[in-house]
Amino acid sequence: MLRDRTAALLLTALAPAVWGSTYLVTTELLPPGRPLLAAVLRALPAGLLLVAVTRQLPKGSWWWKAMVLGTLNIGLFLALLFVSAYRLPGGVAATVGSVQPLLVAGLSAALLGQRFTLRTLLSAVVGIAGVALLVLRADAELDAVGVAAALGGAAVMATGVVLSKRWTSPAPLLATTGWQLVAGGLLLVPVALFVEGPPPPSLTDRNLLGYAYLGLIGAAVAYVLWFRGIKVLSPNEVTFLGLLSPLVAALLGWIVLGQSLAPAQLLGAALALGAVVLAARSGPRPPAAEAPAPARVLADR
Repeated sequence: MLRDRTAALLLTALAPAVWGSTYLVTTELLPPGRPLLAAVLRALPAGLLLVAVTRQLPKGSWWWKAMVLGTLNIGLFLALLFVSAYRLPGGVAATVGSVQPLLVAGLSAALLGQRFTLRTLLSAVVGIAGVALLVLRADAELDAVGVAAALGGAAVMATGVVLSKRWTSPAPLLATTGWQLVAGGLLLVPVALFVEGPPPPSLTDRNLLGYAYLGLIGAAVAYVLWFRGIKVLSPNEVTFLGLLSPLVAALLGWIVLGQSLAPAQLLGAALALGAVVLAARSGPRPPAAEAPAPARVLADR
């Protein structure tokens, strides 16, 4: 059981690791100034592909549940994420967003009856400090709307994670993931058209490669792994894995773009990774085997 849980943690960790590559792909492959278009092309085609593969549509209450979850986990989250990214330096947005594990812990206690432990609080504080050291610059400027958007993005994603755990779909994981991606993508279409206008008339091969990566790997594969993790792990364990995204982004910037990492950033990376490990160690443990009662032994015989 412990080995299965470790495997589930590692598989789920691949999702935020993939999302950590989004900055590199966006800056190096995508056309500039079109973040909402990238969000639409990341979510909607991937969702339609998964629905086409599974050939299953929601039934009963899952029509509105899929819409709610898709809005929280995909559509509204990505919209708020890009608002914060436009109005805040990346380090500020990432630092504010790192409060998400704390929000998930509170919502899990309220909606799922899970304990809010001191270890969870300590892990969250260490994680926020680690992300701040890793990506926050001393000359960063704050913007009230941007900070509100970053906090809102963390809040809606935290709510989506907890509700995804509370609402168990009878459909296969691929179908449920596809429904959410389609719902979130459809929500983003009018927003992208209103803010950015129609798509550019022509796209280069590099642009198409970037969009294909974000759709197939960054959405279809990553979200399936993410929602699978929510299904088999606790929400607290899953959300702390999200701290890996800024860590991977910084690592790729160092390896691919030649960006330097100061000692404070290395300390921040160590703290963020330590928070993930600490949160994982606080997860549920299998109960100790109990000796059967004598009466039960006789009855079994």
